[in-house]
Amino acid sequence: MRTRLVLLSARLLDPGTGEFLPETALAVSDDGRIAALGDDRETRALAGPDTTVVDLKGAVVTPGLVDGHLHPVSGAELTHGLDLSYCADLDDVRRALDTAVRALDRGAWLFGWGLDPNVFGDRPVGIAPFDSVLDGIPAFLLLFDAHCALASRRALALAGVDGPRTFDQASAEVVCDAEGRPTGLLQEDAACELVERVAPRPTSDESRERLAAALRSMAAAGLTGAHAMDANGESLALYGGLDAAGELSLRLRVAPWCQPGTDADGVRTLIEQQGTGGALWRVAGVKLFMDGTIDNGTAWLERPDCHGESTHAFWPDPAAYTHIVGELHRAGVATATHAIGDAAVRHVLDAVEKARARDGSALRHRVEHIETVPDDTLRRFADLGVIASMQPTHCCDFTRADHTDNWSRRLGETRASRAWRCRDLADSGATVVLGSDWPIAPFPPLGVMAGARHRRPSRDLGRPPHGPEQALTALEALRGMTTAPAYAAGEEHEAGRIAPGFRADLTVFADSPLTTAATDLPDLPVLLTVLDGRVTHRSPGL
Repeated sequence: MRTRLVLLSARLLDPGTGEFLPETALAVSDDGRIAALGDDRETRALAGPDTTVVDLKGAVVTPGLVDGHLHPVSGAELTHGLDLSYCADLDDVRRALDTAVRALDRGAWLFGWGLDPNVFGDRPVGIAPFDSVLDGIPAFLLLFDAHCALASRRALALAGVDGPRTFDQASAEVVCDAEGRPTGLLQEDAACELVERVAPRPTSDESRERLAAALRSMAAAGLTGAHAMDANGESLALYGGLDAAGELSLRLRVAPWCQPGTDADGVRTLIEQQGTGGALWRVAGVKLFMDGTIDNGTAWLERPDCHGESTHAFWPDPAAYTHIVGELHRAGVATATHAIGDAAVRHVLDAVEKARARDGSALRHRVEHIETVPDDTLRRFADLGVIASMQPTHCCDFTRADHTDNWSRRLGETRASRAWRCRDLADSGATVVLGSDWPIAPFPPLGVMAGARHRRPSRDLGRPPHGPEQALTALEALRGMTTAPAYAAGEEHEAGRIAPGFRADLTVFADSPLTTAATDLPDLPVLLTVLDGRVTHRSPGL
């Protein structure tokens, strides 16, 4: 078999041990697998006339970094609009909206994303503070959690939304004032879709190029793969098109959604989808939701939040969720469930325990987010073999150490002190997978690993950390984006290590991510990214 790639003068870092391998070079065969490890001389001899040979000059090679929770297609679409994530108060938002409105064509829609509810302070979240700027403008502003949005008065009118609605999603709501008039706040997908379905949509070509560009940027940041947590709309067709054209820059494991109201035929369809895909992507697993978010009062908590909200599950009948998890488990399909509040996490673990009691197969189910849980929940992850999928940058950038942020104020001191318990989950024996949840937070993986270590706001590292006792070590953070996602996917026999026979998905750094200070880690240069033995990013200086 021909040799596709040779890397020389490398420091090969093993995330299993945290040590460098004795070899200094590797060769990749034409099937995209590591064919050999050795010294520079013997490995160079494996190169043929068509082999790409790169002298790394002592750079550090790790297994390719994998984001454990990402939304590539929806992220590429949502982040195409106005970025409001850097607005610190209402005046900032008004100025940003005013500038964008002035640049709009007549009758065009304004799309925004990343709006932090903390900008409202003690005021209710609604469109009213922006009415004067958005007068007559159809606007749809997604809040940072992507579970709720603000629609302008004109957008609501175009959608025919003039009062409350009832949805299958129990926590979905068109929020209205005391007179029954919409405030502009739409909670959860079902409510947001009322407005989204009348808004202009990108063409297929536009969606394809936006996705391709986003994936190229991810490769340049060092990502070789991601666990994509949706297959909505044209997602699968877009992945297939890019893959067939040789333009898919990440290896993707895609989990389609299962929503409340899914019947037996719907479950059967999800099961039949498993394993479909292409060379660099495949459908694997199913994504479900057990609650919404704490910030907008739609999480499921064991006790109400300080506003009296977050009291019920996303599924009107949580037993229906438990039944579907059991059906998927029996079919050999692993689930990944969004569960943020303590009651939601407990219910997911209970459902997995019931499924395993009926069928002893050790599927690796997952819980996504796990923002606040009590002590008695921790050990159950390891006992049940459930993966803890965490996004530590959410804690860093959307909460504060002094608990003056919206998330913490809603929870109260006790539950806010249990924020993103990465350390406790790891110590209890759980496998902790790290991810960004992009577009909710930035995707660069070095920033995710850094946040897991320092737990400080990424925009102001001088501010105190939120829950520093929950920080991970440098090695644990690296494992969270290498060996842990491989294990979660059941691919530890072929991914997450640098060894013969393993996939040649590799990330190359100017120095070791283990010895680089956490606060400096986001700036560590990514020199080379390799997917399936092919270079997807190469620094100009290499």
